This record gives sequence, C-alpha cells and structure tokens, in this order.
Amino acid sequence: MPSSLPSLGFVGIGLMGLPMCRRLLAAGHPLHVWNRSPDKCSELQALGAVIEHTPAALCAEVDLVMLCLADTAAVRSVVFDADGIAERAKPGQLLVDFSSLEPAATREMAAALESRTGMRWVDAPVSGGTPGAEAGTLAIMAGGREEDIERIRPILAHLGQRLTRMGDVGAGQVTKVCNQMLVACNALVIAEVVALAERAGVDAALLAPALAGGFADSKPLQILAPQMADSQFEPIKWHVRTLLKDLDTAVKLAREQGGATPMSGLAAQLMRLHGSQGYLEQDPATLVRLFREASQ
Repeated sequence: MPSSLPSLGFVGIGLMGLPMCRRLLAAGHPLHVWNRSPDKCSELQALGAVIEHTPAALCAEVDLVMLCLADTAAVRSVVFDADGIAERAKPGQLLVDFSSLEPAATREMAAALESRTGMRWVDAPVSGGTPGAEAGTLAIMAGGREEDIERIRPILAHLGQRLTRMGDVGAGQVTKVCNQMLVACNALVIAEVVALAERAGVDAALLAPALAGGFADSKPLQILAPQMADSQFEPIKWHVRTLLKDLDTAVKLAREQGGATPMSGLAAQLMRLHGSQGYLEQDPATLVRLFREASQ
C-alpha cells in the first residue's frame, strides 16, 4: 500500500545525514536520496530508500527536499548548478536545510530560489552531533515562514527533541553560529583543562565525573574530557574543519553587524593552527594534543 506520508528527498549522506535518514525511513516516509559519493547511500537503499542520480531528479520525485551538506558552497552547488534542485523545483515544495551556513548567503539563496521557482526555504541547522542524530534528540533552530515551519514540525519530530522558530529565513543560521561559538570555545577550554590536569599530576579521566552537576558541567565536558584524557580520537563523530568553518562564520557575522567576537576570534586562530598540523578531518577531541605539545 502506498504511504500517505509526505515523500522526502535527502541530499548529503554523511555523519549526520545517514542516521537522520535511517530515522525518517523507520517512521515510514518514502525517501529518495542523493550523495556526491553514491556508495554512501547503499545502506539506505537496502532499507528501502531510492537512490537518485542528480539533485534535480530527486526534487522531481518528492514533496519536501532536505539538505545536510558541508558548507555554503556545497549547498549553492546542489541547488543552483546544472542538474540542481532549482531545475525541477516547483511552487508548494519546501527546501529544508540542516547545514550550517552563512546567514547572509542563506537569505540570498532562499530569495533566489523562491523568485525563480516558487519553492520556499527553511534553514533548520541542528545541534546534538551524531548521538543526537541517531537517537532523534537533536535541537533544531529554524528560520522561515511560520506556516512552513509548522508544516514540517511533524516530520522533524522524528529527528529532534525540540524545534524552535527563531525568526525569518536566516535566523536559524544565526542561532547555529551562536551555538557553535559556545561549543568551539568550550572544546578548546576543555582541551586546555585536560592538559593542565595531566601536567599537574591529576588523573584527567576523573574531571568529567568530578564536575558533573556543578556549575562548570556541560555536555561537551562529559563527552570530550574522557575522550581527551584517554586519547580516544576514533571513531570520528565530527570534524575540526566544521568548528573552524563555523568560527570563521561567527567572526564574519559579527563584523557585518558592527560587533566584535574576541573570544571566538582567538578560538578560530587556535583551531586553524590545530588544523594546519593535519587535524582538519579529525575529531575535536584531538585538540588536547595542541596543549599537550605546547607544554613539551
């Protein structure tokens, strides 16, 4: 029997996209997928997803298109290049972008897509990492028309514990920038703390349980501190390059708004230094090496 649920298209089957797609399939949604490396779609195909050959072909088959891509350039390419989503988009469709992008670029692309095709855009970046994607407990911060966000709320309930409309298109991306400023700066301080505890002769593996529930506690502390203390850098759950990209976006956004982000600016410099030493594709838990090596 054909499903009565909206048909979904998902572009970007990476660390986050794969578990998100699994949950959408488990909820019974017909799912069409596309990824630049098609082999990453094979697991989803075995679960019932249909692999499409281009983003345009995917868009032609679905009610709603979702993106989870690396950066602004990747989203722009998938939407507007030859065989992109804009070629087959139509009024009544929605594009929901889970990627973390520059807010101004998001607003510009959303306006161009709607003007050209009638397809509307919701920016809905997420926080919670791969564990949140697997458990369906992501925090989703959305920008777009209120009616569009309410339309997708039942679908996104399979992916997240919370969906908050932050304002018009672009507001979700601004909120994600704020999220990433907190996460990245926290990750760097945790690395600094673990390295300091080790140098001072304290068992750094005890830091997270010792501080649990106190004023310094946080999810990053509970996740990263044990990994850093044990030098457990795999499996890779997220990437240093992602935090660096988002910190650069934060600094750029602050400059555009006439403000300053000195803490995030310093964090970007430290993250860039770490990345330049071969860690861009590694887990942020490796940041502890930046401070361990600095003390040698």
